Amino acid sequence: MAHVILGMLLITPQSLYDLIKSFEAGVSLFYSASSGSIKRALDGLLARGHIEVASVEAGARGRKVYRVTDAGHEEFRSWMLGEPTGPDTEVSALSRLYFLGLIEPDERAPVLRRITERFEADLARLTELDRRIDARDIPEEYHDILEHQRATLAYGIAAQRFAIDWFRAHTERLAPPDH
Repeated sequence: MAHVILGMLLITPQSLYDLIKSFEAGVSLFYSASSGSIKRALDGLLARGHIEVASVEAGARGRKVYRVTDAGHEEFRSWMLGEPTGPDTEVSALSRLYFLGLIEPDERAPVLRRITERFEADLARLTELDRRIDARDIPEEYHDILEHQRATLAYGIAAQRFAIDWFRAHTERLAPPDH
């Protein structure tokens, strides 16, 4: 979540309230976060020196507006250019895709290729699981349960294939035209 917040603050400095509203308006389509988790991540970024208070508005509440520091910008860039990690490839991929315009144009295709490779690795694991299930002798009393578990696996395989095709196509769209 910290990297998503850094990306949002790189687009424009924001207060905690603004960040919560930004999550609700767009980021929540692929990344779920409560106001408490956003606040904790913001506090962590502040403690690590990745963000700073840009201004405090007058008034009883003293609304703080945060901006990214040079260290925070470098942390965000390292995350964007690094290997997608975490248990949810789709969230990792879409988080990077959402902020792809914040890195240099020549850095974007390699990011998309790393994302595609992660989806390919996940597809290979699911395909191997499917193969192992096919090789097992399943007792009759579990066939009804297995039918729906296999449907879930088939959905996962189809979703990985779709993601691979989509990210490959998007990478090609970013390629400069041949002269």
